[in-house]
Amino acid sequence: MNMNREIVRIAIPNIISNITVPLMGLVSTGIAGRWGDSAQTIGALAIGVSIFNFIYWNCSFIRMGTSGLTAQAFGAGNMRECAKMLVRAIAVSLVVGVAVLALQYPIGELSLRIMNGGEMSRDYFYARVWAVPAAMMLFGINGWFTGMQNAVIPMCTSITVNLTHIVCSLWFAFGFDMGIVGIAYASVVAQYLGVLLSFAFLAWRYREVLHELSREVIREAVAAAPMREFFRINSDIIIRNFCNVAVYTFFTAASARMGSDLLLAVNTLLMQLFTMFSYMSDGFAYAAEALAGRFIGAVDEVRLRDCIRKCIGWAVAVALLYIGIYIGWWQEIITLFVGDNGSNLAEIIDCAGNYIGWVIAIPLIGAIPFMLDGVMVGATLTRVMRNTMLIATTAHFALYFSLRPLLGNTALWLAFVSYLLLRGVCQYLLSHRLEDIFAKAKRG
Repeated sequence: MNMNREIVRIAIPNIISNITVPLMGLVSTGIAGRWGDSAQTIGALAIGVSIFNFIYWNCSFIRMGTSGLTAQAFGAGNMRECAKMLVRAIAVSLVVGVAVLALQYPIGELSLRIMNGGEMSRDYFYARVWAVPAAMMLFGINGWFTGMQNAVIPMCTSITVNLTHIVCSLWFAFGFDMGIVGIAYASVVAQYLGVLLSFAFLAWRYREVLHELSREVIREAVAAAPMREFFRINSDIIIRNFCNVAVYTFFTAASARMGSDLLLAVNTLLMQLFTMFSYMSDGFAYAAEALAGRFIGAVDEVRLRDCIRKCIGWAVAVALLYIGIYIGWWQEIITLFVGDNGSNLAEIIDCAGNYIGWVIAIPLIGAIPFMLDGVMVGATLTRVMRNTMLIATTAHFALYFSLRPLLGNTALWLAFVSYLLLRGVCQYLLSHRLEDIFAKAKRG
């Protein structure tokens, strides 16, 4: 087996999938900007999207928990267990999706109150909420595909979903004069189309797994003991994800409370540079997730060590690439977001220069933690992930609030970069220098 080829085979489709996401966001923002009062409409859309991002980020445990366990079953050659994982993923997705629908009113009203959303945001929320069960289903099914070492099907589904969303958004918003509510209903159509396409791929590509399905297998899949184990793993991931969302959400909130529109704009733009890095980095983290689980399931310590070593190599290579891009062209990238004719472009560039060093440092500091996240998911060492995030998040907030009076915005960047660094250090130490991962692949 050529390990580098296997890593790239899984990473590239995931990177392509990630790239389609900002394209969809740009189109949605463009539609909002051309509808009525552009500032009000863009703001309403941003609030609505933020609410759903919060829901989806915290429910991504469905994908992560499914991926690691499925990869281990696949590595062990246990197709019966793979079939059970598919049933569990679908069952949990349905329960979570239906629960959000049932609780849509309290969730929506509380979120809108916290986010200070108006009627336009409210209309968007109550239209798009009907897409949640399908989105949850896609989390589960795509996690299962990743565990089965297949990144191409999720890529095809993601491209189809996002392109459908773009086309339907334009059609509904302008053709039916629905505004941002049309964008919300476009998400509903696109997500359910994605589910139908995923089931079509399942029937076409995984007949041998579907043949394993029987009443007995389904009954075993949803039995109390395996479901308890599934939720034990996922409960750790839920806590981990909540900490991660809290830090990223706080970054924007703290930027807004600086009392300067310029600082808020600069921090937002610089975080866009970080997001560009995460698109490619996450692709290789997904590869580490799938392959680590596979080799643990196969009880193949030699290949597991080789996989982790080469994944770290790819992570560092990607980091160095982005560091070079940021050093050489960060001003040009910011100009792309603001536009050459931006009235305060020079002021934004000048202010961003005070903080660009933090963004340049992030890829090298964050490369290993992001990669180890994938490995931990594949190895289902979720307790290490949970404890790591609790420590790093606590340190992040303590550092920021203690240094804010002295350093201002610099304290925010220092706390964020320290959070990333601590994630890597704690992952390494709490897994006993990664030996806990390798121990899961030892025979006997």
